[in-house]
Amino acid sequence: MRPDLSEYTHFSAGKVREIYEIDETTLLMVATDRISAFDFVLETPIPDKGRVLTAMSDYFFRRIDFPNHLAGGADDERIPETVVGRAQVCHKLDMLPFECVVRGYLTGSGLKEYRANGTVCGVELPEGLTEASKLPEPIFTPATKAEIGDHDENVSFDRVVLDLGAERAGELRAASLEIYRQAAAIAAEHGIILADTKFEFGLDAAGNLVLGDEVLTPDSSRYWPADTYEEGKVQPSFDKQYVRNWLTGPKSGWSPKDGTPPPELPGSVVEATRERYIEAYERISGSRFADWIGTCSDR
Repeated sequence: MRPDLSEYTHFSAGKVREIYEIDETTLLMVATDRISAFDFVLETPIPDKGRVLTAMSDYFFRRIDFPNHLAGGADDERIPETVVGRAQVCHKLDMLPFECVVRGYLTGSGLKEYRANGTVCGVELPEGLTEASKLPEPIFTPATKAEIGDHDENVSFDRVVLDLGAERAGELRAASLEIYRQAAAIAAEHGIILADTKFEFGLDAAGNLVLGDEVLTPDSSRYWPADTYEEGKVQPSFDKQYVRNWLTGPKSGWSPKDGTPPPELPGSVVEATRERYIEAYERISGSRFADWIGTCSDR
């Protein structure tokens, strides 16, 4: 018989995930349907989002050739019935204090910094790049982890060296770039461009670097359809950029500079965002999202 969620100790909460302690060495990571934008957790959930994030992470954790924190599969009997399909059993890690961002294309905050000084997180880039330009090589552009409500801060590689030492910093950069290359190749097989993504790493009891948190989901990655890619314009995407665009558009009546929480999302935006998340999973994994739900429900 599966345990009840109340039998586990609530360990911590993030913008999207609730984490529970199973025992001294393992955690239960539950992905909710919450969605965040501009450092706010929105009041309006996106139905099935937590299941998509879990399915996507599960797919990539099993495809990427790098140690990860999974301690059991989707059918693990330690997962309570109420969160089956949106939860994973994970090894505890000593998490490192940086978001390990890799960019293969120029957009977002990277483009803004590039236009200001020709660099991204201290990495010098060629002249003449524009929105959605493919970079000569993927670049490692770390950021500090912020508390809920605060902004992540892009930092240089030198800052990572200062905090973690040259050896560990170099290991983080090399691992991030290699995982990005693997994931970008997988996405490309299915007609999808992985524009950028972020990873989180921790150390196991032996001090080994391990990939943790979520991985390569529409929350942590920018995915673009390859067949409509065109340099110089904002790309359609399979991620929460759709929500950001609505929030900053004329219909919302809101601005991130207002200092007030964002408004509720209309039903049309909620459904369109849900569809984008599901399409990202189905196109990249080659599996139907309904099959993931059905399989998990049968267990």
